[in-house]
Amino acid sequence: MDATYLPYALLAMGAYALVAPLMRVATTGPDAIPSDVAVVVSNTLLICIAVGVLAYSGQGFVTHLGSPKILHVLAAGVFLGIGILALYRSLALGPVSVVTPIFSMFLVFSSVIGFLFLGESFTARKALGIVLAAASVYLVSGA
Repeated sequence: MDATYLPYALLAMGAYALVAPLMRVATTGPDAIPSDVAVVVSNTLLICIAVGVLAYSGQGFVTHLGSPKILHVLAAGVFLGIGILALYRSLALGPVSVVTPIFSMFLVFSSVIGFLFLGESFTARKALGIVLAAASVYLVSGA
């Protein structure tokens, strides 16, 4: 199996590990930024970075807007928006040590969707991983 995706996955993990703590600090306490404002500011920066990557790599943009798969991208964008708004609001209201594990269960649910609807392999090892992930979220996010 070609594992060229692994460095990107590890980079994503490392970068994303800092999002929740930084947003918790930004959206709480004195001079707190409202979570909805934080969404706009952080995601505007995301757009700028993504446009920079497109420009640097020479990838076309407009040509892909006519793809029949653009509806999947738009639907993903709707769910991403809902998820990020809810994540930032929950970080403004609750502790990172509880919010983040609950939020991270999206990984398990995404995996299950992959098994059920995308024909990805489901093994006993993966089933055990799902059970352990759910147990860890229960243990970490409990009082």
